[in-house]
Amino acid sequence: MSQFYMHHERRAEYIVKELTDSHCHLDFADFNTDLIAVLNRARDKGVQHFLVPGIGAHNWQAVLALANQHDGVYPALGIHPYFLADFDISHLQLLDEYLATEQDIVAVGEFGLDKAVDFPFEQQLQICKQQLLLAKQYDLPVILHCRKAHNELIQLLQQAKLPRGGVIHGFSGSSQLGMQYIKLGFKLGIGGVITYPRAAKTRQAVSELPLSSLLLETDSPDMPISGYQGRRNEPENIAKVLQTLIELRQEPAELIAKTNLRTFTELFLS
Repeated sequence: MSQFYMHHERRAEYIVKELTDSHCHLDFADFNTDLIAVLNRARDKGVQHFLVPGIGAHNWQAVLALANQHDGVYPALGIHPYFLADFDISHLQLLDEYLATEQDIVAVGEFGLDKAVDFPFEQQLQICKQQLLLAKQYDLPVILHCRKAHNELIQLLQQAKLPRGGVIHGFSGSSQLGMQYIKLGFKLGIGGVITYPRAAKTRQAVSELPLSSLLLETDSPDMPISGYQGRRNEPENIAKVLQTLIELRQEPAELIAKTNLRTFTELFLS
């Protein structure tokens, strides 16, 4: 470990007191037995804000209840491509009703496109379009999942012209791809992938892209950081993602953390 990184790692522990996890599935069964302890561990590391995205009609109530029960937890609702096997057209109407009545919802998501999912892609496109329309109708940002379908998603976003933009969750692309999304008004969700030395393309990208366009996230309980493979991921690991970002960008922890907090607040809480 370089002297530079050690210096700023100490500063991160000392200065950073208000971190955000912009993407964590705290409603998943993985956290059923010890959620309070998970939140406390994260808060001990400075994580004060947790955005929990819904993934389908079956878990929206749980996400809303979680946000109602815990300070600093914010709900988003969406229909994720992983869970389209149980999709019914009535779910879009139900989502519309939730967005119209639940004032605490901060975004539409998680939803998007995934060509690795065993569900007809044309139907995915239609369901994604409908959720983009709802986000526009209710003036909310979106939380987007995309795998092997960036060209198609970018086309949809160019057509949608969302006034609030959103975030591309789990970004693992190049600087060029990142800039395409940034020019459309989107932020990039940066998580555990950058802690892996083999992720050279993404590590290079996050060192070059505008700091104000990056959002820290864990995707807990999934996407473990390097050295923690096979273990449940938790929001406390935001501190380790931050430390890696400091090393890659060679910028002070305070600057990165304050910028991240401002980006999170302006996108989801303003």
